[in-house]
Amino acid sequence: MYLYKETSPQQTTAIEEALKKDWTLREKLAVLKTSMQRLDKIVVAPRTEVVLNVLNHAREQSAEEVK
Repeated sequence: MYLYKETSPQQTTAIEEALKKDWTLREKLAVLKTSMQRLDKIVVAPRTEVVLNVLNHAREQSAEEVK
């Protein structure tokens, strides 16, 4: 929640104080930030085969409704 700025002001203050005192915590936060940035860059698209299967299914359903 801290990374997304969804913590209360009191929680944010407590986290920032903890980060000042704990090197390990700062390292873990850095890893999480890097992971978050990488996830934001991922572009996911379905395989062509999946899209074609969905379109074929829709076409079959449409043909059945017409009958």
